[in-house]
Amino acid sequence: ASCAAENITVVYGMEGGSISVNCTYDPWQQRWREKSWCRQLEEKRCDPVVSARPFWLPFPRKRNGTTSIRDNIHQGVLTVTMEQLKKQDAGLYQCKSSSLGETRSLRKVQVEVLTAVLETQMPEEPSAVQGTSSISSAGSFSAFSIIAVFLAVKFMVALLIFITVLSLSICNSWKKRETEQEEPSWDEQRVLPFDAAWDGISPSWGSTA
Repeated sequence: ASCAAENITVVYGMEGGSISVNCTYDPWQQRWREKSWCRQLEEKRCDPVVSARPFWLPFPRKRNGTTSIRDNIHQGVLTVTMEQLKKQDAGLYQCKSSSLGETRSLRKVQVEVLTAVLETQMPEEPSAVQGTSSISSAGSFSAFSIIAVFLAVKFMVALLIFITVLSLSICNSWKKRETEQEEPSWDEQRVLPFDAAWDGISPSWGSTA
């Protein structure tokens, strides 16, 4: 957000978090100028926090504590990053460029640090909801267990009935086969009496005069 009347940009950050601010400038006109990030304590007093390295150094990023600054002279962007924010970090800051005693303000930034909401301050209703969901889950699991046991018992009973019927069928088949082997056939019953009668009668060929 920005305050149009004073040309101040408002940046919000969470306590313990971080924020990044980009300050743009004309790379051709202000490439040689020194850039810095300062904190506005009074109307005409801005205490420097961190200054950017000169453009000819190979490492353009510089850090001071939890605040770092990086100067991209090719794109004309000065990036300031504040990490591990605290409540005392809130306040008015400026991106500035200076050369030979002349100072220009690139951007004014109002940093606001918000306090994070602790989990212990949350209402206890979610715990109750969680307890209810746990109870319902336990009830669903118990019902599923009962159904599974019932189906298993039913399957075992059906298996026992099948085995019993199969055993009875096999026993009846064996008994029938043994009975057929012990009893003579109809042809033998018809032949045996005839043979016995024939063996007991001897023909006599006599003549009487």
